[in-house]
Amino acid sequence: MSYYENLVMKTQENYSRYYSMYASGKTPIKLSQKKALDYQAQITEFARRVKEADCIIVGGASGLSSAGGGDFYYSGTPSFQKHFGKFADKYGFQGAFAGMMYSFKTREEFWGYLATFLHTTQHAPLRKPYRDLDTILNGKDFHILTTNQDTQFMRLYPEDKVSEIQGDHRFFQCSKSCCDEIYDALQPVDAMYQAMGDGTSIPTELIPHCPHCGAELFPWVRGYGNFLQGKKYEEQYQKISKYILENEQKKILFIELGVGRMTPMFIQEPFWNLTLSLPDAYYISVNAEYNFLPEQIEDKGIAILGNIASVLEDVRLEINK
Repeated sequence: MSYYENLVMKTQENYSRYYSMYASGKTPIKLSQKKALDYQAQITEFARRVKEADCIIVGGASGLSSAGGGDFYYSGTPSFQKHFGKFADKYGFQGAFAGMMYSFKTREEFWGYLATFLHTTQHAPLRKPYRDLDTILNGKDFHILTTNQDTQFMRLYPEDKVSEIQGDHRFFQCSKSCCDEIYDALQPVDAMYQAMGDGTSIPTELIPHCPHCGAELFPWVRGYGNFLQGKKYEEQYQKISKYILENEQKKILFIELGVGRMTPMFIQEPFWNLTLSLPDAYYISVNAEYNFLPEQIEDKGIAILGNIASVLEDVRLEINK
């Protein structure tokens, strides 16, 4: 097991132990009672820490994409209606994830919806928070760790700069995990989406199947069942682990963006533990819903409560003054 995956496993144990607390939006970790800096002072500190850091690790989660307009996952937002309106009208669900849980009567309908979901993320424009973040990181040594599956980071950076530990909408796997292989999803999704037209189902012959066992393929992502944790998965953890271990004695900045309360074990709590244990580490989080900062690292971090898009834009402007 890699260094970073071991950190995740330890925090998952904590999550299981205190699940009800996490589910209610809280944390069992004792939080700082120290008065936070005012907003402008936080922006100034964020910019200063970026400039002074030897290296930066960004932890990008769902709130980052949501802040840029990718907010169609959990409810019937305008963006959900724009991309999934015909499914909402016909089947009644609200939110892209609700569609993934819906019991469609046929596989052709299910794949019509799934193809729409994947096509939406695969072809979404590069969202402004990502562009601002890219400008903030310009000229710095950095690595990206993300639980997002929407491919936004992959439009900016090469594979070796990004660890996608929850999978990627660009790939399929065997739904039965009969083999340790992943397959291109871009071309099949485009074909399904085009064949569907204004309808909500695809031709049967376009449903993709595993070339080994004949089972249906499925997106290579965690969250819907049999996520393939094989070679590609291990490579993601190896990349982030290698980067941390190579830079652990340097002035390292951890930036957490948009982690939700249901998945603190992948980015947030490992970042807290690393900030505490590494000699010259500093932690910055940005979240629209809460500003958790553990008491143990209250002198090694700040937690900014605010719109992620606005914060990143303000930090970009501050750095470029």
